[in-house]
Amino acid sequence: MPAESMTDSPTSTSQVLAGFDAGQTHCRCRLSRWTPEGWHCLGEGTGTGVSHLDAPGGEERFREAIRSSLHAAWPDHHDEPLAAAAVGASGVEAGTDLQARAASLLREVVHLPKDRCVATGDERTALRGAFAEQAGIVLISGTGMIVVGRNTLGEEQRCGGWGWRLDGAGSAFDIGHQGVQVSLRMADGRLADGPLRQSLWGRLGCRSANDLKTLVVQPDHQPADLARLAPLVDEAAAQGDREAQRILERSAFALAEAASAVARKLHLQHPNLCAHGGALLYLRQFNRAVQEEMQQHLPAARWTPPLGDACDGALAIARDLCQFKRR
Repeated sequence: MPAESMTDSPTSTSQVLAGFDAGQTHCRCRLSRWTPEGWHCLGEGTGTGVSHLDAPGGEERFREAIRSSLHAAWPDHHDEPLAAAAVGASGVEAGTDLQARAASLLREVVHLPKDRCVATGDERTALRGAFAEQAGIVLISGTGMIVVGRNTLGEEQRCGGWGWRLDGAGSAFDIGHQGVQVSLRMADGRLADGPLRQSLWGRLGCRSANDLKTLVVQPDHQPADLARLAPLVDEAAAQGDREAQRILERSAFALAEAASAVARKLHLQHPNLCAHGGALLYLRQFNRAVQEEMQQHLPAARWTPPLGDACDGALAIARDLCQFKRR
């Protein structure tokens, strides 16, 4: 829900809230203040990304994502106390120990008490931002993927999003990973060589399959590194590369399958759909493939523009902590 659509409690005069959308590639922060005239965005900033908290360096990456994006969001780097903060972070599962740990790390960085900080999954803040309290399904395809929905009873259901090692199909990582796999088949002679392999290897700085193998086993190699290859696959598909088109088709099928499962669980016959994440928003060929697959899986579904983004959803959650009321 856009922050400008909110109002305050009778006792609040000036409250600054922070809403974070922490993905694996980057973290966004949006700051908004309440004044007698209404809500005003103070600033937005982008910082580093997060990884799973249990991954090596995961907690420090989380702290740095919050710290760097908050610093970037303050205009002229002007610091000011916050009233509340909420983050939707990749890999944070609601109701788990990870959620409590993420909230503790958030409090540590923003210097707020326990009752003024919330951490949850980025899919939950995307859902809240897109539909407020209404029913709908959000398809998220960024570095990772996840689908989450809500029905008119307020029941929520998620599907996918179990991490790149287990279930990355439908994500930018998946597209890039499949592209690299195809490039190795080309290098081996299992497929005819083509521009797709040359493009991917050129971006990675590799001249041979052995170079590629050495690259991916480095300690600092991250799923986001493969996700950044997805635009090259999308571009190749646009130019008629059949292998690239097959990659997008497989990934689109996985995302549509997850959305269909959420709709069945929530008994949504004519769901509204919202697209989130860089892969869906910026990869045109992939977006087209997803729309075609959704037409097959859920022909009665309707794509709708979101009411707000994940940062708006996080701000709405932070607002709840301060007991703000809607108009």
